[in-house]
Amino acid sequence: MYPDFYHLLKDLFGIELPFLSLFKTFGFLVAMAFFAGGYVIYTELKRKEDAGLIGFTVSEVTTGAKAGFAEYLISGVIGFFIGYKFIAMMINWKDASPDPLNYLFSSNGNLLLGALVGAMALAYKYFENKKQSAGGLQTKKVKTYPHSRVGDIAVIAAIGGFAGAKIFNALETWDSFVRDPLGSLLSSSGLTFYGGLIVATFALWYFSRKIKLDFRHLCDAAAPALILAYGIGRLGCQISGDGDWGIYNSAYITDSNYKVSAATQPFSETVLQYKDHVHREFGQTETIPHKSFIAPAFLPTWMVAYNYPKNVNNVGIQMTGCNDGYCSVLPLPVFPTPVYEFFMGLFIFMILWLLRKRFTVPLSIFAIYLILNGAERFLIEQIRVNFVYDWSWLHATQAEIIAVCISLCGVLLFLFRTKIDALVNRGSVENAGN
Repeated sequence: MYPDFYHLLKDLFGIELPFLSLFKTFGFLVAMAFFAGGYVIYTELKRKEDAGLIGFTVSEVTTGAKAGFAEYLISGVIGFFIGYKFIAMMINWKDASPDPLNYLFSSNGNLLLGALVGAMALAYKYFENKKQSAGGLQTKKVKTYPHSRVGDIAVIAAIGGFAGAKIFNALETWDSFVRDPLGSLLSSSGLTFYGGLIVATFALWYFSRKIKLDFRHLCDAAAPALILAYGIGRLGCQISGDGDWGIYNSAYITDSNYKVSAATQPFSETVLQYKDHVHREFGQTETIPHKSFIAPAFLPTWMVAYNYPKNVNNVGIQMTGCNDGYCSVLPLPVFPTPVYEFFMGLFIFMILWLLRKRFTVPLSIFAIYLILNGAERFLIEQIRVNFVYDWSWLHATQAEIIAVCISLCGVLLFLFRTKIDALVNRGSVENAGN
């Protein structure tokens, strides 16, 4: 595994740059997911604009005004934070690299750097505003197209998605959350995709109303982007080994060289051999979820059984002779579900991309996305480890329940999308008449 760029360059190219341990591979790929998703949304909104499906808004913009106290205050605070936290984190990379997010939310920092960068930000704001206000106040009308707001859309989606992912993860892992609420919320791990999707959807619905963008077209433009970003994010889970893997594949075991090899004893004996690790993960050693599946000749073993050596969360047993901070390996290999979800995400993306021009009724592509996404997640849950709700006749994980609900919503949305479109168009005509 490559939990950060230091390990990535060291293992692949033999280059040792210790300060690169500050930059985590998972965070990098999440950022790439947002960039890729943002580009797809930009492309789709631009296509819809060119096709006349969505329009623009006209607003008056005033330039040349002198900056007020609030603007200077914001610039100074942002500059201070960059110096106090980010630059200090770069300088103190040895202390910050184990958990950069925790460093950002701690009281650690450098006051001198914060004051220096804050002063520089204020000076830049002053001279930039002086130059802009030299010509006096000027007011003009500006056309704003939806594709130019992709940056705002991405930021809102990121904030809403992260908040929702954390909230739903807290509900899914309630016992751990109760033990350490603040640590759970501020941790960089523990993110529930569907929680992020639901909260981000409501946030974007509110934003689309403010900018007078038909939310249905935004949904269709975002559908391919969402599944592409999801797949790239899962690739980040795989490369860093963040714990988002499947159940044990009992056909294999981790040997003394920390390689995956065929099991030579019953799974129950292997569990007893590593009972301390298993108990830490499941709280018991009696009923451990597992399946036995031997890789066919055309597949490498790691595609069905992987032990995540040097995973970012240090889950597993200690690797002897290792002292670089990430020295754990799973003694019992698991199904690498992030790999499966990456490929399924790409496959669904290609389907949506090919279909996006064939449907003219809004919400068609988003409905298909909901159906396929729910089906994908329900299938992958069959070999993933998650808390199972035990409600009378219902025994399912949170993700399975939400996946079924989302697929059903997608089916209903696809069946009634024409009626929804007729109702929206009728309402638009009535509003225009009034």
